[in-house]
Amino acid sequence: MIPKNTLCLWYDGTALEAAQFYAQTFPDSQVGAVRRAPSDFPSGKAGDVLVVEFTVCGVPCIGLNGGPAFKHSEAFSFQIATDDQAETDRLWDAIVGNGGQESACGWCRDKWGLSWQITPRTLTEGMADPDPAVARRVFEAMMTMGKIDVATIDAARRG
Repeated sequence: MIPKNTLCLWYDGTALEAAQFYAQTFPDSQVGAVRRAPSDFPSGKAGDVLVVEFTVCGVPCIGLNGGPAFKHSEAFSFQIATDDQAETDRLWDAIVGNGGQESACGWCRDKWGLSWQITPRTLTEGMADPDPAVARRVFEAMMTMGKIDVATIDAARRG
């Protein structure tokens, strides 16, 4: 069944490689159908991968091998909630260690240019704390980090 809403992500010939990496890295993720060109076309040959259907943490996606015309930017990112430091480390290290790039405040970019927010739940909860002093301490702690350090965020929550 075709989902009502699907994210379409543009790749320069690497949609299948990216989808396979996401399926191996994130829970509730998989590669579905791989659609290939039925004949030659101006920028490719019959049999080239055109579209890859996949899910990332249960979110349906399509990887479109559209060529070099468009690049990913931080204007779109996946935000992945993590339960502890081990999960945060595993996901962050998988993305950055596979040709990705670190950024600030829990953000990183994979080797295909797609941005990810690896966000421990304690950070989200701390930022939403009804006590403005707690939210401020958590925010200020986060602003000093690349990968989020759960122990530091928890200490900021406690004051």
